[in-house]
Amino acid sequence: MATETGTSSTADGTGAVPVQRKPQLDTSKAEWLSAKQPDGSPGDVQIAFVEGYTVMRDGRFPDGPVLVFTPEEWHAFVLGAQDGEFDLT
Repeated sequence: MATETGTSSTADGTGAVPVQRKPQLDTSKAEWLSAKQPDGSPGDVQIAFVEGYTVMRDGRFPDGPVLVFTPEEWHAFVLGAQDGEFDLT
């Protein structure tokens, strides 16, 4: 696993902030988990834990792209979901 680094400008243009790009992870042996639908079938959103990261994919397209979250990003996402941050109503 290798990560790339670089720099990005701050929003106000006052300086450079180091950027760490996500690694390319081998998810071929990942154990994908999903919530169950009311009818008992698996949900479309699937997650797995790979090399210390949480990865997410669309279960309808298992060969499609995978989102990679650091532990801190995943924790923030879960807290936001629990707090209703993503509710559409």
